[in-house]
Amino acid sequence: MAMGLNDFELLNSALSGNRRDLSKILTAIEDGDSFEIGPQHPWTLGVTGPPGVGKSSLIGRLISKWTDRGEKVAVLAVDPSSPNSGGALLADRMRMGSTDSSDAVFVRSLATRNHPGGMASRLSLMIECLAACGWSRIVIETVGAGQSEIRIVAFADRVLLVDGPDRGDIVQAEKAGIMELADVIAINKSDMPNSQQAADSVRSALALSQGSQPQVHLVSAHDGSGVDELLEEIEACSVSNLGGHLRTKERLLSLWDSRLLDHPRINEVLHDVETGSITLDEAVESLR
Repeated sequence: MAMGLNDFELLNSALSGNRRDLSKILTAIEDGDSFEIGPQHPWTLGVTGPPGVGKSSLIGRLISKWTDRGEKVAVLAVDPSSPNSGGALLADRMRMGSTDSSDAVFVRSLATRNHPGGMASRLSLMIECLAACGWSRIVIETVGAGQSEIRIVAFADRVLLVDGPDRGDIVQAEKAGIMELADVIAINKSDMPNSQQAADSVRSALALSQGSQPQVHLVSAHDGSGVDELLEEIEACSVSNLGGHLRTKERLLSLWDSRLLDHPRINEVLHDVETGSITLDEAVESLR
């Protein structure tokens, strides 16, 4: 959709620091609008890991460290969607403490809207918009670890995998291939039993793989221990070690999925498939 006069005014207001208008732009982007923002070079961190391991709480700790250094931090927390309403279910900002009360912090919950890959389909444009508005650290928190979470590499230049003392979750991350994508791994809740054992198990698993291995950090979002060292490791990651091929592939797949879901005849074709009027192959051909 082309930008109108009101869109230009809205964008200029957001670029001037108006947070309310920035929120309006992100909502418009989420609803399918486009904005001419210009080339950006955002600093992005993808944070993934199983639900319940303290990703949001750990992000809150990192935010405090960044803002103390004078950084402006924006967080896009991608939440699961209700299959009926399409709205976000978790609202992760509630677990980041009072960090988003600062003028240097902007937190936005995004519904996946049941988008394949578990990522909001318009995320790239949102990131560009935030970078243009002066946010120097942009964090994307994913729904959780799993095969679909590989798509985080389409949007983030560096990836942090967070897990807890329960070894079972990290095994699932291994099966999904998430550990191969991570630039840094954090075992959160280091004040709890089995945390050191979990970290050692992860290091042993990484030792079996070829190529460079991510550092494994024991941290506690509860008392802040290990967070300084984790932050320095994250800052040392200039660009993900994955290279451009996988990132480009995931970006292409994300765009492909978005175009499919935004097709004007998608609901009509879904109905025809459900009623048996057409086959799946015929549905694909009709949407080309």
